[in-house]
Amino acid sequence: MEKSKKLHIGLIFGGNSSEHDVSKRSAHNIYDAMDKERYDVSLFLMTKNGYFLDHDASSRVFDGEPEDQVAKEELAKLDTKNPLARIINLAEESDIDVFFPIIHGNLGEDGTIQGLLRLLHKPYVGTGILGSAMSFDKDITKKIVKLAGVPITRYEVVTPLTAEQYSYQSLSDELGKTLFIKPANQGSSIGIHKVDNQEEYSEGLRDAFRYDSKVLVEEAIEGPEELEISILGNDHPIASKIGAIKVPANDAFYTYDNKFVDASQVEFDVPVDISEELAQQITEMGLTTYRALGLKGMARIDYLVSQDGHPYMSEVNTLPGFTNISLYPQLFAASGISYSELIDRLIQLAINEFERQSKILYDFKPLPPRDQKINKNK
Repeated sequence: MEKSKKLHIGLIFGGNSSEHDVSKRSAHNIYDAMDKERYDVSLFLMTKNGYFLDHDASSRVFDGEPEDQVAKEELAKLDTKNPLARIINLAEESDIDVFFPIIHGNLGEDGTIQGLLRLLHKPYVGTGILGSAMSFDKDITKKIVKLAGVPITRYEVVTPLTAEQYSYQSLSDELGKTLFIKPANQGSSIGIHKVDNQEEYSEGLRDAFRYDSKVLVEEAIEGPEELEISILGNDHPIASKIGAIKVPANDAFYTYDNKFVDASQVEFDVPVDISEELAQQITEMGLTTYRALGLKGMARIDYLVSQDGHPYMSEVNTLPGFTNISLYPQLFAASGISYSELIDRLIQLAINEFERQSKILYDFKPLPPRDQKINKNK
C-alpha cells in the first residue's frame, strides 16, 4: 500500500514585536512536536525589521547561529527597493500545503499575516483576518464580548487627542482608586502599569503611548485569581480544563519577566481546583467569546476572578504561546490531548477552514463597455 504524501508545512516565526524571542521558543516546541512521518517542515523567520528569510537562513538561526548576523547577510542580498522584498523569500517554497504562523503580537495576531496568507491562497493555522484584528484590540474585544453577555471590567479609552479630558482623579472617581493602564494593541504585559495616584498615572500613560495611540484605563479587581482556558476548533470548538497562574506576592500583575525571563517564582496550577459552578461559568464564557469574535483554530482566554467569585473576561490570545511554560498546550495535555495530537488537529482545522472558504461563491456581473449604451427596457 502506497504511503500517503507528507504535508509540507511552512512554520512562520519571529516577527517585529516585543515577543520576537518568545515566538522563536514557540516555534522550536511546535517543530519538535510535529510528526516527521507526516510532515515536511520549512522554516520562515520574520526578522525584527519585518523581512522573511528563506528556509536555509531561517534554519541557521533555528539551529543557534546569531540572528542579527544571519539577517544582515541575507538582507544584503535583497533589492530593498522592490516592494515585495519583505516577503519575496516565501516564493522559494511554492509547494507549501499549510502555513503555521506562530508570530505573537504585532503583525502576527492583528490580522496582517492572515491577510498575506489569504492572498497567497494557502491554508493557515489559526483564526482569520477579522477575528484576529478584533481580538488583538482590547477595546474592540471587550465591546464585542460585552454585547454577547460576557462580563468585563469597567474601563475608559484614552488617546493622545483625549488625554487632557482624563485626569487620575476623574478616572478614579469612576473606576476606583487603583487603575490599570494598558495599550490597546499589545501583548504579554508590555506597557502595562498599575497606578494609584496622578504621578503614577501620568508616567504610566506616557509609557503606554509609546506602544499604542489607544490606551485602556481599567478598574482593578482586588486580589483576583488569574485563570485561563484553552479553546480548540472551528464551528464546533471545544474547551480545555481550566488553569491558574499565581504570581509572586510582591508583583502587581503577571509581567513579561514573569512569563518569559524568570518564571521560577510563578506557580501554575493545571488543572486548577475550583468549584464546578465557576468552572462551568468560565467554560461557557470562553466558548461564547470564541464564537462572538468568529475565532477559528485556537485561542487562549484569560480571566480575573474577584474575591467574591465573579469572573471577568480579561484578554483573548489568538496565537498563544507554545513555550515550555505556556498554558495553551498544557491545558489540553491535562484534558487528554497530547502536544503532537494538538498540532495535528490545528493543521487539519486549517485545511477544513480553507476548504469551507473555497466553496464560497463570488459572482462577477460584467459591465458593458464604457461606450456602449445600456438598454433600459431590458
